[in-house]
Amino acid sequence: TLRIGADKDGKICGFDFSGAFDTGAYASWGPTVANRVPVHASGPYQIADYTAQSKGVHTNNPPSGAFRGFGVPQSAIAQESLFDELADKLGQDALEFRIANVLKNGTPTVCGQVFGQGVGIKACFEALRPAWTKERAAAEAFNAQNTIRKRGVGVAGGWYGCGNTSLPNPSTIKSGIQEDGTVVLHQGAMDIGQGANTVIAQVFATALGVDVGQVQRIGADTDVTPDAGKTSASRQTFVSGNAARLSGAALRAAILERMNVAEDAQLEIGGGTIRAKDAVGEHVLELNALDADAEGYVLHASETYDPPTKPLDENGQGHPYAQFGYATQMAVVEVDTALGTVKPIKFVAAHDVGQAINPMLVEGQVHGGIAQGLGMALMEEYIPGRTENLHDYLIPTIGDIPPIETIIIEEPDVHGPYGAKGLGEHVLVPTAPALLNAIKHATGVRIQKVPATPSAVHAAIKGKPAQ
Repeated sequence: TLRIGADKDGKICGFDFSGAFDTGAYASWGPTVANRVPVHASGPYQIADYTAQSKGVHTNNPPSGAFRGFGVPQSAIAQESLFDELADKLGQDALEFRIANVLKNGTPTVCGQVFGQGVGIKACFEALRPAWTKERAAAEAFNAQNTIRKRGVGVAGGWYGCGNTSLPNPSTIKSGIQEDGTVVLHQGAMDIGQGANTVIAQVFATALGVDVGQVQRIGADTDVTPDAGKTSASRQTFVSGNAARLSGAALRAAILERMNVAEDAQLEIGGGTIRAKDAVGEHVLELNALDADAEGYVLHASETYDPPTKPLDENGQGHPYAQFGYATQMAVVEVDTALGTVKPIKFVAAHDVGQAINPMLVEGQVHGGIAQGLGMALMEEYIPGRTENLHDYLIPTIGDIPPIETIIIEEPDVHGPYGAKGLGEHVLVPTAPALLNAIKHATGVRIQKVPATPSAVHAAIKGKPAQ
């Protein structure tokens, strides 16, 4: 349940959230999911009077596990839906209402945490403004010409803390140079499709000062790679990326010290030598003149990074995450009011990633997250005792995904590797509420439960309970 209030000018001045999470017969990750939600339930907004509590509840349902977003997409549906309702009551534009209430650099979160830089949520919302104005006008014109099919445009924002909530979260990365000049990166972070292998290698290569194509990666292997932590909590770019940056910088420092050259020297590694060019001239280090260790490295470095966090006190005040990423999305839908079907027409997504280490991977994450959020909002429904396989559990196909415009916002984070922030789970947070707000704009009815299946939408339009 959620109650919110604002003053006559539209400034949010009260927020009371309570959430119960069905964790099934066994705890699994349920309590951990519930633990993350109160920190995020406010969304990326300034709220003076805030209370939030959540709990995992045992039921006779199957155990609930971890899923992208870890409870935050669920609370965002309630929060962003109610923000639209509140904006309507105030007679304010939904986008401008949000912009007026967003967090900024130097303003405290609901946990009392203050970020001096890197709070990019306002820039994300403002990036949507041109498309928002255009699409709302287009929807109004479309609806004036159609009686059955109606178009709606919805907006939503979100944030997500990178890493474990107020817990140690270290990652270690090792690197070395062999006698023949081969540069090796021991990278134990699991790449499950998000691109960690590429991004972490890019960060390491930048810190060392070589081309990423020179880096030979040794993937996750408990015999030869240090522990880089789990691939979850949108942490690998941030945490393992920082460990890779430190490892690359330490290896570079060892080279510069050995060769007695300037810090800004350009390095060329290969062919059994390291060549360094600085203001004095070119210097050459013959690698076969150095002693190799048991692993065959003549130079090596191993570095660990653990984000600086502070446990929450009894009032929920502290530093739960060293960094947050920020997201906004606008959804355009077409609703057949006779059938209840919802057709997504377009998405515009603006995401603050701090520094886009690999823009193509950023765009891929955005597309994938929106596809998953579309399923959450419109299709995916698990009914205990009935849903037994994917024949009855619908997930989106490529044919269900509309055009997606990606806007990359870069507000560098003080802790991120070269300012970068995590992105993996952030994308899912605003997708479903943006779609639900678009359905409300198109039909005038608020869908209270996901998924917004045709029967549920049709029943809401007719004012009847869904079957």
